[in-house]
Amino acid sequence: MTTPTQSRGHAGHSHGLGHHHHHHDNVYLTSRNKADAGVRITRLGLYSNLGMAIAKGLGGYAFNSQSMVADAWHSLTDLASDILTLATVSWSLRPPTENFPLGFGKVESLGSLGVSSMLLFGGLFMCMNSCTSLYAHFFLDPAAAAQLLEHAHGHGHGHHHHHGVSAEGPSLHAAWLAAGTVAVKEWLYHATMKVARERKSSVLASNAVHHRVDSLTGIVTLAAILGANFLHNASWLDPVGGLLISLLVIKAGYSNTVSALYELADRSVDDEVKHSVRKQCLRALQGVSEGHEVEVVEITGVKSGQNYLLDIELAVPNMWTVEDVREVEDAVRTQVGAKVRGVRKVRIRFVPKEDGAAKIKKFDEFIPGDVSPKTSPEPEEEEVVVGEGEEHGHDHDHEHHKHK
Repeated sequence: MTTPTQSRGHAGHSHGLGHHHHHHDNVYLTSRNKADAGVRITRLGLYSNLGMAIAKGLGGYAFNSQSMVADAWHSLTDLASDILTLATVSWSLRPPTENFPLGFGKVESLGSLGVSSMLLFGGLFMCMNSCTSLYAHFFLDPAAAAQLLEHAHGHGHGHHHHHGVSAEGPSLHAAWLAAGTVAVKEWLYHATMKVARERKSSVLASNAVHHRVDSLTGIVTLAAILGANFLHNASWLDPVGGLLISLLVIKAGYSNTVSALYELADRSVDDEVKHSVRKQCLRALQGVSEGHEVEVVEITGVKSGQNYLLDIELAVPNMWTVEDVREVEDAVRTQVGAKVRGVRKVRIRFVPKEDGAAKIKKFDEFIPGDVSPKTSPEPEEEEVVVGEGEEHGHDHDHEHHKHK
């Protein structure tokens, strides 16, 4: 387990990627050290999100408040990424196997895709409901509005039939629930920020800001419910509140879904990670006897769940032996693995320095599609490359390994 100190330098990676959520890089949530203040306040945030998502969902349904139901979905956006982190962290950090040579990080990416797409569609559904209500309020007569909304919500509350839903706003009891959630979230914001300042932890500060955002959406809900109850003919305020909050849910769900898809499609790690890796490479080379002769040519890699799988290209003098490069490789791998949080695999490639970095083609490890044995139209060309008197398939494979 990395220490909180190590995590501070890299807590922002997920933001650079527009990643699923701040919690995915949250060491406090996955730590087993329950005596730690950061761990305690983070777990408390998780439990409060769970309680409030359930309370707001049931309360919104019972008290006929669309803005409160939308707010319940908004609480779920935080809660889902928390639970996903807890559920997949042990799996995603399992060591690689014969069948899964790159580890299990993509399990988390798949889970994230499922959860974030669920939230995206939930937000879209809430948005459609709010739009339906607003359309009914402004463009239909009360009887038609009641019929449309009854069909849309399927609540079957008795008052729908008697008063007509277009005139029926949320119950005033929903206001107490909204005020309670605002109070809890404000308390969590101040408590989390206090620990964040003591620790100088950007992860906890990010959590605190999220509590404040939740508090603000709670205020929107409260204002919508009070306005619908106390202003004349203003029951349309509740679906307006629901619409505003559902747009926030859609935004979060969309960005998290896109990030998960990018991760599954092996998009490159962000520049912040590359910068950290380069810095640690240069530090490692300072400790090697001939390290000043080595150049860091390129750093690439992909993100797999919480794991970074990196490829580092180093240029070394032509005359160096395998033993010389082995020392450099060990030093770089040890330093990068220890100091850059989340690095699980480091593959290092050495190229001759005298050729110059500019002459080395990018992606030259990829086999061009037009010269593979299946697609090559001229078998004679293949024989020239392979060598006469030997089997094509076997020897082509042998040559390929030799180049590598």
